[in-house]
Amino acid sequence: MNAFLFPGQASQDVGMGQDLYERFPEAKELFDAADELLGFALTELCFSGPMEELSQTSVTQPAVYVHSVIVARLLAARGLSPDVVAGHSLGEYSALTAAGVLDFQQGLSLVQERGRLMQEAGRNRPGAMTAILGLEDEVVVRLCDETGPAVVPANFNAPGQVVISGEADAVVQASEAALAAGASKVVSLPVTGAFHSPLM
Repeated sequence: MNAFLFPGQASQDVGMGQDLYERFPEAKELFDAADELLGFALTELCFSGPMEELSQTSVTQPAVYVHSVIVARLLAARGLSPDVVAGHSLGEYSALTAAGVLDFQQGLSLVQERGRLMQEAGRNRPGAMTAILGLEDEVVVRLCDETGPAVVPANFNAPGQVVISGEADAVVQASEAALAAGASKVVSLPVTGAFHSPLM
C-alpha cells in the first residue's frame, strides 16, 4: 500500500522545484500554468526568492501546493500512485488533488484564496508559531494554559513535537517556559500569522 502525506506551510525554501522544472517537462508545464493562473511569477519566487517574499502566506501556500502536486504527478507517471492520501493543513488540498477530488486549477484557485485570506487575517491580528520538541503533549498544553489565552497548542505533529500558535509575545513566553521545562528545542516557524489559533 502506498500512502502520500503532503506538507503544509513552513516547508517552503528558495530553490524549491527548480530541479524538477529543469528536468521534467510535466513539471515545467504545471509551474508555467500556475504562473498564468495566479497572475504572478510564482516560479521565479520559488527558484530565486527572496525568502521573505516566498514566506508570505499568499505566495507560500500556492508554492507548496504546486510543488506537492508536481511531485505526486511525477511519481504517478513513473508507476508510484497513492492508495491513500493525507495532508497536513494546507497539504489537504494537495491530497485532494492527488486523489482526483480536485483538478489542478480548482485546487490552485482554492489555495490562492485561502492564502490571501490567511495573510489578511495575519495582518489584522499578527501572531507567530513555534514548534516545541522534546516535551509531552500534556506539558505543552499546561505551559500554554499557564501563559494565558493568547497562545494555544495548534498542531500535535508527532510524539514530542507540538506547534504552538498565538500572539507573538505569548508564543515567545511559552517557548521560554518550554525550554525551562526541558524541551530539547524550540523552532520559530517561517509563517506570517498565528495559524490554527483563534487569531485566524
